[in-house]
Amino acid sequence: MKDETLAVASQWKLVWWGFKRHRVALVCGFVTVAIYLVAVFAPFLAPGSGQKTNADYTYAPPQALRFDTDTGLYVHPYTFKQDPETLALSFEADEGKKVPVGFFVKGEPYELLGFIPWDRHLIGPSGGGNMHLLGTDSVGRDLLSRIIRGTTVSMSIGLVGVLLSLVLGIVLGGVSGYVGGRTDTVIQRVIEIIMSIPTIPLWMALFAAVPASWSQLERYFALTVVISLVGWTGMAREVRGKFFAVRGEEYVMAATADGAGRLRIMFRHMLPSFTSHIIANLSLSIPSVILAETALSFIGLGLQTPMISWGVLLQEAQNIRAVSTAPWMLIPGLAVVVTVLAMNFFGDGLRDAADPYKH
Repeated sequence: MKDETLAVASQWKLVWWGFKRHRVALVCGFVTVAIYLVAVFAPFLAPGSGQKTNADYTYAPPQALRFDTDTGLYVHPYTFKQDPETLALSFEADEGKKVPVGFFVKGEPYELLGFIPWDRHLIGPSGGGNMHLLGTDSVGRDLLSRIIRGTTVSMSIGLVGVLLSLVLGIVLGGVSGYVGGRTDTVIQRVIEIIMSIPTIPLWMALFAAVPASWSQLERYFALTVVISLVGWTGMAREVRGKFFAVRGEEYVMAATADGAGRLRIMFRHMLPSFTSHIIANLSLSIPSVILAETALSFIGLGLQTPMISWGVLLQEAQNIRAVSTAPWMLIPGLAVVVTVLAMNFFGDGLRDAADPYKH
């Protein structure tokens, strides 16, 4: 790229040009966007609500999606066989029968985007019958629907939790870096105290203060706040260092000489100079919040059924049967791994692109 073009390009253009050179990060960026689109349109994308139980399909294995010119897409229904000695039920595909599968089929009603009533689903059984492409859980609920529905909760906790941490980190880190002195000392000691406490016990202590009588929605917001109260320290350290680095710049001194107040200098003049760096760190922080929610829900301290999140779905993986006879119950863990890896690669590429010394 020509030096003349670089000289007149804005900061955001430089970041975008630098980011495009990271092929893996670019692909992971599209994956991250796709996951958030799944989270937004989960009720439409999921074949069902994920709450409907079926005692006849307890721990039913995944069904293979097939195609022929006569029926189109279809799955074979299951037949049940019982072991005469152990009385254990087993599932086998009935090759003589077909359950047609269609797109935009009518199913369980829901509210798209939270306020648009609708009953169409992207894919589902079009002529009645059951379809479980990823199998079912211990009470016969469709695992694919539950994973897609859980994306909304897990991804929104990651985003909302990081945004709350961002506000605390920018305000306290900015004050610490710009004001300095005793204020900086007090804020840094508080950060060090919080960072010195083991994370899981601290989360357990904070979440134990949540009343057991609260609804699942209230516990959802409480979990987000609890994670944010612990996760802001790293962001505050980053922001403090940036404020330290730029507070002696000429434009800051000029704003001070012009009579601008401290808050205006901090948030109107200093903060925009490294906004791209903060956004890059923000994208790297979201996976840690998702993992925090998953860990808390997995050990039974976070969200609980009937709320659906990836951590709630993985609770059943604590049962040895999930590993031995129903390994598909571990698929929500694969969703966590893919999401965390994609967002970490995306954040790494964005952070490198936001580094002014790499342009």
